[in-house]
Amino acid sequence: MNILFAGSPKSSSEILDSLAKDPSLKIKGVLTQPDKKGKRGTRLYESEVARIAKEHNLNIFKPKTLDSPNFVGEIKNLDIDLVIVIAYGKLIPKWLLELPALMVLNVHFSILPKYRGASPIHSSILNGDKETGISFMQMNEGLDEGGILETNTIRIDKGDNKITLEKKLTDLTIENIFDVIKVIKNKTFTILNQNNSMATYCRKILKKDSITDFNDFSINIINKFRAYFDWPGLSFEFNGVQIKIHEISISQEASNGKAGSINKIDRSGIYINTIDSVIVITNLQFPNKNKISSLDVFNSYQSFFK
Repeated sequence: MNILFAGSPKSSSEILDSLAKDPSLKIKGVLTQPDKKGKRGTRLYESEVARIAKEHNLNIFKPKTLDSPNFVGEIKNLDIDLVIVIAYGKLIPKWLLELPALMVLNVHFSILPKYRGASPIHSSILNGDKETGISFMQMNEGLDEGGILETNTIRIDKGDNKITLEKKLTDLTIENIFDVIKVIKNKTFTILNQNNSMATYCRKILKKDSITDFNDFSINIINKFRAYFDWPGLSFEFNGVQIKIHEISISQEASNGKAGSINKIDRSGIYINTIDSVIVITNLQFPNKNKISSLDVFNSYQSFFK
């Protein structure tokens, strides 16, 4: 079976790595995002998918636009049976949706039609969901609206964050994708249309989302910390300074003031009142400084928080 794989981040690269090791599958091409500049803007960095594709000596495509004549011609010459799309990062045009002999298969990290869009993992954590999963979907021109071939669910543990949950979903995909490919090849699959009236949507996460407001319920603040653990992180502003939070939990202390006010500071942490209780920060970072513990704050920064 001739496959075109489209993806960009680390999770996609791990799935590509597994597919490339299967001798029954021929990865004829790998489509990924163009190289991007780093934080300092001087060096170009390739995607994780491109890196894995190089390890397997696969043909890599990094077009800026998917409608350029040269790119279209190259892809059409590959005789593709199946296109697999996993977090590629660009809309798939109609000509590519119609290209493969079998279908364009998309793996989406939610149980569709819940959390259509760019941030399903973040959204499941932000909303305090107890479970999530993956959807194998026949891609169409809509936003995650295609028919479903299969779904697989997993539990979201209290200690899960964006990184750990994404890893679980990646492993779940690897466990199930070969069976899905098999039924597609044998044409023994059935497709279930999504109930569009039940659809929910999630937007792209932005850097500004990292700023939290303590005028909220404690559990919501904790869920933001878990959801944004990878990027953009969770920060708060105090005395005009944006401070990044590296460790946070809900305290058993009783609230003693309005939401956002300091409850107390001691060696065990910075205690901050919320709407319903108190959260405690035990590891933080000032701008352009190293991470510091609550003991460091107690010894050197008490006056700042007064």
